[in-house]
Amino acid sequence: MLQIRCKNTNTTKSFSEGISLLEVYQEFAADIKLPYPVVSAKVNNVSQGLKFRLYQNRDVEFLDAREGSGHRAYVRSLCFVLYKATQDIFPGSKLFIEHSLCRGYYCNFKKESSTRKSAANIARSASTASKESLLPTEADVARLKARMHEIIALDMPFRRTESTNEEAIRVFSDRGFADKVKLLETSGQVYSDYYTLGDTVDYYYGPLVPSAGYLQVWDLELYEEKSAAGEASSAGLLLRVPDCNRPDRLAEKVPQPKTFELFAEKTHWDIIMHLSNAGDVNRAIMRGNGSQLIQVSEALQEKKIVQIAEEIDRRFHRLQHPVRLVLITGPSSSGKTTFCKRLSVQLLACGLHPVSFSTDDYFVNRVDTPKLPNGDYDFDNIEAVDYRLLDDHIMQLMRGNRVEVPEYNFVTGRREWPGKRLKLSADSVLIVEGIHALNPLLTRNISHDVKFKIYISALTSISLDDHNWIPTRDNRLLRRIIRDYNKGAFTARQTISQWKNVCQAEDQWIFPFQESADVMFNSALNIEFAVLRIHAELILATVPRNCPEYGEAHRLLKFIHFFLPISDKEIPPTSIMREFVGGSSFKY
Repeated sequence: MLQIRCKNTNTTKSFSEGISLLEVYQEFAADIKLPYPVVSAKVNNVSQGLKFRLYQNRDVEFLDAREGSGHRAYVRSLCFVLYKATQDIFPGSKLFIEHSLCRGYYCNFKKESSTRKSAANIARSASTASKESLLPTEADVARLKARMHEIIALDMPFRRTESTNEEAIRVFSDRGFADKVKLLETSGQVYSDYYTLGDTVDYYYGPLVPSAGYLQVWDLELYEEKSAAGEASSAGLLLRVPDCNRPDRLAEKVPQPKTFELFAEKTHWDIIMHLSNAGDVNRAIMRGNGSQLIQVSEALQEKKIVQIAEEIDRRFHRLQHPVRLVLITGPSSSGKTTFCKRLSVQLLACGLHPVSFSTDDYFVNRVDTPKLPNGDYDFDNIEAVDYRLLDDHIMQLMRGNRVEVPEYNFVTGRREWPGKRLKLSADSVLIVEGIHALNPLLTRNISHDVKFKIYISALTSISLDDHNWIPTRDNRLLRRIIRDYNKGAFTARQTISQWKNVCQAEDQWIFPFQESADVMFNSALNIEFAVLRIHAELILATVPRNCPEYGEAHRLLKFIHFFLPISDKEIPPTSIMREFVGGSSFKY
């Protein structure tokens, strides 16, 4: 008999070997006080599906869709239902689940697979009419939704099959899934899992819910982007998912046209460089093209920074309302500091004189910092910054006055005045960088016309395959874990434990203002995960198995091992990546 301890109730019961988590849950369910349906579980801190079977004594924690791994299991399962619906209604169609958008997931959907078109159809595909015929319509969305409702009403089970890697490759090769074949061929795995839903086969690198009937909260909409003439220039699907805090209702839809445009730009370059997924990156590395990919990725970023600097220079020299203030923000580990320094170099090349400082220097003294409900300091709260003083100093600088600015001592937790004085000259541009830089409170008394606002983030476009995207937050979390560890600031376990609060602060204080930016900058590199793997796997391996943070470390290790490692020696010293892996030529 097995001894299974339920962490939800802190009680232990005996079970027969081979029992499923779903059967275990039914024994503990009466005493588990979760407000929403259970969708997955953690076994010894590792996320598992409810059909997972137990053969040894284990600690088990049951999860609803509020918890990260539970929410991911729900969304993956919903994506599989959508994919099955596309194949049932439009055989031969292609679905690409690309990235998060509008608090849902944007899906690129083509009704007809280009691999199955006749020569005449291929010739016609260059025309606008043919292109539009491949794009989804409102009527198509209605048919897909109806089929998804049927699948869920039938409560179709998700069936998991574990096989040798060779067998999984054969299964996907027979079905024409080149993306999954490339991923599995280059991953170095011995065994792989794949799932079936009815007669539809797919691959997911994390657990699913037991059956489609679990998926009661969702929606599907047509997502269109308009051209300058007001006509639809592109169309895809927006899969809406439950709110992370209230999974009994949909996450509120938030328009993000500028974010979509930035993702579309990155996807465009991925297609040009023949890099759409992890398998493409791995094959390029195997061919010896890793150095070239790094060089091209860095060149594309530098080109974008040059364009931003030139636009600031143009607005600086306009006759009416010349720009004198540049505001730079982005979520944690976006590379704001290095971006600010590289932008300053390009502004100097334009003949301007950049003067910069961080909003961090305007932190209130630690004793005056707001606190979270658990008593920890809330450093991400806008009230943690003396924004009234900051606004006054910017106003004085814009008027040509000399201002003594503070420096925050993070050791003592106090703001200090070391005698640092700033003054803007006739050719000066003031750059203010920080997580609250786009918050209107910081510059409420300064005319909108003289500001140039920049939002930066690591908007990952590389996916594992067509249906397994990589969350942008995973990209930034890996960066932060490596930087914190190398600086001796925090262990990997400590960084992971803080991450939930970091994400909640971003949702409240950063993301609401990102669409107000004049320009967005993507700091992610196509080959980034291959570079991060060498640094991350040793650091993540330090997280103890017996702590709650181990589950997240295990998940990150699992997905980053899909990428072949590559040395960072080709990363230039001015790269944004150097802010995290070390070796930057900039002073921080």
